Amino acid sequence: MPRHDRDDDEQIIVIEENDSSGLSAFMLGAAIGAGLALIMAPQSGEQTRESIGRRARKAGEATRRAGTKVTDALAQAKADIEMRIDTAKSSIDLKKVQVSRAVDAGREAAKAARDDLERRMTEQRSADASRVRDHDIDGGV
Repeated sequence: MPRHDRDDDEQIIVIEENDSSGLSAFMLGAAIGAGLALIMAPQSGEQTRESIGRRARKAGEATRRAGTKVTDALAQAKADIEMRIDTAKSSIDLKKVQVSRAVDAGREAAKAARDDLERRMTEQRSADASRVRDHDIDGGV
């Protein structure tokens, strides 16, 4: 490029014109990529589709097996929980019966003790009244 003498105040304006929109470069790149893919592909399209189908079936089977395992595990956990709940209910019912029997036995014991105390108090009053009468009859001696 030739050297021009110019002033420092002089502005240089460069205008570039681009006639291509980039579409042709993209199409060329896509064609080259597709050709290389066909040449370098390890399998044919049909083999690739079959391989993808096999893998998809295997994945589906694995998913179903995993779902079955999860379902079975949940069913077992549910059965275990229900059994534990039933055991707990039975324990609670047994404890209710035991507590009820203990309360009834306590009431009976309290009634028997009260009856005995009342009997003894009545006997004591009778004995006291007898002594007072005997004392009054003997002349207060």
